Amino acid sequence: MKTNKSKSTLFIVVITLLVAFAASKKSCNKSFQITQHLEIFANLIKELNTYYVDDIDPASTIKTGIDAILESLDPYTNFITEEELEYYNILTTGEYGGIGAVIGTRNNQNIVLMSYKDFPAHKSGLQIGDEIVKVNGENVVNKPISYISDLLKGAPNTSVQLVVNRYDVAKPIKLELVREKIKLKNVPYFNIIEEDVGYIRLAEFTTSAAAEVKAALKELKERGAEKLILDLRGNPGGILEEAVKVANLFIEEGLTVVETRGKLASLNSTYKTEEPAYDSSLPIIALVNEGSASAAEIIAGVMQDYDRGVLIGESTFGKGLVQVTRPLSYNTQLKLTAAKYYIPSGRSIQAIDYTNRDRSGRPEKIADSLRTAFKTKNGRIVYGGRGIDPDIEGEKYVWAPITVCLLGKGLVFDYATIFHAKHDQIGSARTFEISETQYQDFVKWLTDKDYDYTTEVEKSIERLTEQAKKEKYYEAIKEQIVSLKEKVQHNKEADLQTFKEEIKFILKQEIVARYYLQEGIIEATLDDDLDIKKALTLLKNVKQYDTILKKQ
Repeated sequence: MKTNKSKSTLFIVVITLLVAFAASKKSCNKSFQITQHLEIFANLIKELNTYYVDDIDPASTIKTGIDAILESLDPYTNFITEEELEYYNILTTGEYGGIGAVIGTRNNQNIVLMSYKDFPAHKSGLQIGDEIVKVNGENVVNKPISYISDLLKGAPNTSVQLVVNRYDVAKPIKLELVREKIKLKNVPYFNIIEEDVGYIRLAEFTTSAAAEVKAALKELKERGAEKLILDLRGNPGGILEEAVKVANLFIEEGLTVVETRGKLASLNSTYKTEEPAYDSSLPIIALVNEGSASAAEIIAGVMQDYDRGVLIGESTFGKGLVQVTRPLSYNTQLKLTAAKYYIPSGRSIQAIDYTNRDRSGRPEKIADSLRTAFKTKNGRIVYGGRGIDPDIEGEKYVWAPITVCLLGKGLVFDYATIFHAKHDQIGSARTFEISETQYQDFVKWLTDKDYDYTTEVEKSIERLTEQAKKEKYYEAIKEQIVSLKEKVQHNKEADLQTFKEEIKFILKQEIVARYYLQEGIIEATLDDDLDIKKALTLLKNVKQYDTILKKQ
């Protein structure tokens, strides 16, 4: 018996040593392969530089190679050059030195698309719709937006001179702005939107996101809010620690918010709430959509997994990957995916499997059949993979082709600029509406404008015609196709009346932006927002709210 036990022990030791040896050999093989291929890559660049028929830029060529390597992994693993480092820091902190305006191209002109309240652009009188023609004396007409953006940025407390053309103003306008440290708000808007219901739009998770949400929540409660709509739609995420702090406002101390699990044990962490909740009983509805990602999905996951609130909207983006930055030589950095998120129920929210690709090299979404079921605190069934599914599906509105065309051609934007020049003020953002007279003025203004579009039905008929000709059926059904074309042939003038209400809606948003900026756009859409309407209806029905969350 003793002999058999000794043999068993010896066998286990031998197997352990063999496994360790194999792992060590595998590690050595990988190290050798890395060294071998780095040498090949360096020699290849040297040979190209020496013998290639045309001159090459070694830095650019190597950058192309690096990007190709990283592209084979996932879209979040990136090489950051020294020149790009400042921009990367802006993205992660939300801070930069500049004027606080968004510029873009409209009709080959560099136009101010938005300015942010109380920042230099807004304080100097720069307006949405202004065309920037000079920066610090340099003519920037036809210059790329990225170039102009770089000119506008600079150290805080330094000045920048602009010359702009403004609609209905004969001479160019000269403006001098003093750059400031620009820190965009994580919470661009909050308010009481109906009786005792508070609303908070959380746009991102940069520095101070939790503090801003807490301050908004505190004020709303002081103003009588007893229920909350937390809007996470379009929130791309940001700093993980801020997401943990935001979650802590609504759930008690000591609860797991998220776990990260990676190849290295040092990257495995459990993030728990560290303070008493600010309010753990306030009824909450979180609004989500396909633009809600990463940290926003963690908050949505916390709400769902702890049955803390109801989710309304669309399935979220499904970004469950954790990035870290590693310093490299010459002040460059590597941002790489090092772990995955796991929310309180234990599920991953990652929607795309970058290790498996189809024949064309595209990564595949995790199949429904591979999604694993998990349970919330109250026993509700939820699924991992493919983001987070809402508890109640939202109403996804589909814009009419004419509406999409008017937006895409910039005609709504241009008319709002004209309207602003003719009207010193309008009513509040929440109450302002486009009157019938104002709408007909817009229709009249469109008369000589160049815009056209093809409806999906018209496209389908064209595809049918092509296929019928290809299969030699066209002559037999020609009359029916011609008749069908005549029936569905769009008429711009008719469409302007048929889809009047939705066109008035987008026109209202653009006009309100001229007077009340970003906050105004949000406020102007509250009463027409289908998801908010659903949320308000549910918050009035306590029994249904509790039933969804399986509250006793």
